[in-house]
Amino acid sequence: MTEPKEHIPLFKSWKGWYLLVIAFLALLIGIFYWLTKYFA
Repeated sequence: MTEPKEHIPLFKSWKGWYLLVIAFLALLIGIFYWLTKYFA
Protein backbone atom coordinates (compact mmCIF):
# COMPACT_ATOMS: atom_id res chain seq x y z
CA MET A 1 0.00 0.00 0.00
CA THR A 2 1.19 3.48 -0.77
CA GLU A 3 0.81 6.40 1.58
CA PRO A 4 -1.45 9.17 0.27
CA LYS A 5 0.46 12.34 -0.51
CA GLU A 6 -0.13 15.06 2.06
CA HIS A 7 -2.11 17.94 0.58
CA ILE A 8 -1.12 21.47 1.58
CA PRO A 9 -4.13 23.81 1.38
CA LEU A 10 -3.96 27.38 -0.02
CA PHE A 11 -0.29 27.27 -1.01
CA LYS A 12 1.50 24.98 -3.44
CA SER A 13 4.43 24.46 -1.06
CA TRP A 14 5.38 24.88 2.59
CA LYS A 15 7.53 27.89 1.63
CA GLY A 16 4.37 29.94 1.18
CA TRP A 17 3.20 29.06 4.68
CA TYR A 18 6.58 29.96 6.17
CA LEU A 19 6.53 33.35 4.42
CA LEU A 20 2.97 33.98 5.60
CA VAL A 21 3.86 33.20 9.22
CA ILE A 22 6.99 35.40 9.11
CA ALA A 23 5.03 38.27 7.54
CA PHE A 24 2.27 37.89 10.15
CA LEU A 25 4.79 37.95 13.01
CA ALA A 26 6.47 41.04 11.53
CA LEU A 27 3.05 42.72 11.31
CA LEU A 28 2.32 41.90 14.96
CA ILE A 29 5.71 43.28 16.02
CA GLY A 30 4.99 46.49 14.10
CA ILE A 31 1.54 46.86 15.66
CA PHE A 32 2.82 46.31 19.19
CA TYR A 33 5.72 48.71 18.60
CA TRP A 34 3.30 51.39 17.39
CA LEU A 35 0.98 50.78 20.39
CA THR A 36 3.92 51.08 22.77
CA LYS A 37 5.01 54.39 21.23
CA TYR A 38 1.46 55.74 21.02
CA PHE A 39 0.53 55.05 24.64
CA ALA A 40 3.95 55.83 26.17
